Amino acid sequence: MQRVVLAMSGGVDSSAAAHLLLEQGFDVVGVFMRHGEESAAACKLDDGSPNPLLPILQGRTDHKQGCCSASDAMDARRVADKLGIPFFALDLQSDFSRIVDYFVDEYTQGRTPNPCVQCNNWIKFGRLFDYADSVDAEFVATGHYAQIVQRDGGAALLRGVDPGKDQSYALAGIDRRALSRMLLPVGKFLKPDIRVLAGQAGLRVADKRDSQEICFVTSGHHGEFVRARSGATTAGNFVLQSGEVVGTHAGIEAFTIGQRKGLGIALGQPHFVLRIDPHTFDVVRGPKEALERPSLNATDANWLVPPPALPFDGLAQIRYNSSAVAARITPIDDRNFSVDFTEPASGVAPGQLCVVYDQDRVLGGGWIS
Repeated sequence: MQRVVLAMSGGVDSSAAAHLLLEQGFDVVGVFMRHGEESAAACKLDDGSPNPLLPILQGRTDHKQGCCSASDAMDARRVADKLGIPFFALDLQSDFSRIVDYFVDEYTQGRTPNPCVQCNNWIKFGRLFDYADSVDAEFVATGHYAQIVQRDGGAALLRGVDPGKDQSYALAGIDRRALSRMLLPVGKFLKPDIRVLAGQAGLRVADKRDSQEICFVTSGHHGEFVRARSGATTAGNFVLQSGEVVGTHAGIEAFTIGQRKGLGIALGQPHFVLRIDPHTFDVVRGPKEALERPSLNATDANWLVPPPALPFDGLAQIRYNSSAVAARITPIDDRNFSVDFTEPASGVAPGQLCVVYDQDRVLGGGWIS
C-alpha cells in the first residue's frame, strides 16, 4: 500500500481529499501545518499532554500570528479520527515567518505580494516533502482544485474541473520535479459535489465556510498589519497622472495596482490605483482605461515543462482571480520572459505571478517586474 502525506487544514476540501485517497487504497497520514500560536491547544491530546509531533523545525514563539486557528486544527483532527487515519501536527512557525516577512517587504516596496503562492512553493510542496521523506511516503497530497495527469511522458499540472474554484495558478511555482509525487484528489470534482461527498462520508466540515482572508492577517486589513510589522512610515500623497496632488494617505502598503475601494477622496469619477512609487510614496490615481498595459516582463521564472527557448503563443493569467488571456510569450533566458498581450490587459501589478498556460495546462510562471 502506497503512503501519502495529506495536508489537512480542517476545511472541507482537504477533508474530502482524505476520504477520496482512502477510497483509492492509499495509506493516508494526515498532517496539520501549525503556523501560529493559536493552534497550539489543538496540538495536544485530550488529557493535555503534547500530541506526538513530528516537526521539521521548531518555530519561534515571539509573536502570535493568528493563522491556522485552534478550531481549524480541531476540525482536522476530528476528521482524521472519523476516518481512522493517523494525524500529526508540524510546527512550521519558523518557516512561515519567511512568508510573513516576504509579504511585508513586498508591500513596503510598492509591490503586490502573493503569500498563498509562496506558501505552496516553500511549505506545502517544499517542507512537506521533507516530512514525507522522513516517514517513507511516496506522495504528498492537498485539497487544491487542480489536476495532475500524464502528458508527453511525464506529469503535467492542469486546471481543475471546476472553473470557479480552479487553483492551478497558485501551484505554478512548485518544483517541476515534485509533480510526479503530487496527488490532488478533489481537482476532478465540482465544489458542490465535494460538499455532498463530505456529507455522505459523515464529515462535520461538509458545510464549513471557505476561508477568504489571508490566514495571518486576522483583522482583514493588510495595510495595518504591514505597518505594525515593519515599523516603517510610508505615508505620502495621492497624485494624478499630471502630477497634481489631490490628497494624502497613511501608507503605500494599503494599496495595490487596480484598487478602487478605500481611496477616500472622491474626484467626480471612479478612480483606480495606477502606480505606486516606493521612493516618494506617491500613489498615482486615474481612470480605469489608464490601467491597460500592452505587455509585461517577468523574472525568477519557474517552468513545469522544459524551459522554452523560442517565442510561442499561449495564455497568460496575471492574478489569481483574473481570466487567462491570449498573449505572445518570449523567453529571454531560463529565468526571465516577456509577455505581449493580444489585447491590452488591465491591472498588471508588479509582485504578482504571471502564469503561462497552453489551453488548460500550466507551463510555468514568473513574477511581474
